[in-house]
Amino acid sequence: MFREMRRFKQQISNEECIRILKEEPRGVLSVIGDDGYPYGIPLDHWYEESDGNLYFHGAKEGHKLDAISKCDKVSYCVCDKGYRRDGEWALNISSVVIFGRMSLVEDEDKAGEICTKLCRKFTDDEEYLQKELANSLSRVQCLKLTIEHMTGKLVNES
Repeated sequence: MFREMRRFKQQISNEECIRILKEEPRGVLSVIGDDGYPYGIPLDHWYEESDGNLYFHGAKEGHKLDAISKCDKVSYCVCDKGYRRDGEWALNISSVVIFGRMSLVEDEDKAGEICTKLCRKFTDDEEYLQKELANSLSRVQCLKLTIEHMTGKLVNES
């Protein structure tokens, strides 16, 4: 159903893909947008090890949700910061590409957990977190990406 990676020698392990998902704070979600045009939007994510899903938060309405309501199939791409080998100018970048299905998170407790985990990726300021949850949680729509296929690769940009 899903294509095998053409440049398989550059493929990274599933464990490395998960490490990148856990460490990197954001990626680009791609959906089928208006009139069949692709629509990509940068989003913060949280990878939940216990169920192997990715979680997101955003507004309760907009282009992204309209697209997901028409077709729940999405793609999500995350890149790490990369590194340079001594004496080389080229950056070595690992990326993860995920295909899966996006669904709304309806459970309020789960939404609170998702928002808390996402916020803690960026700050440990508990006062800020509690203020955000109190002021914004009711206006947030959380999303779950159930991963159906995931690949990752290491690319040297030279």
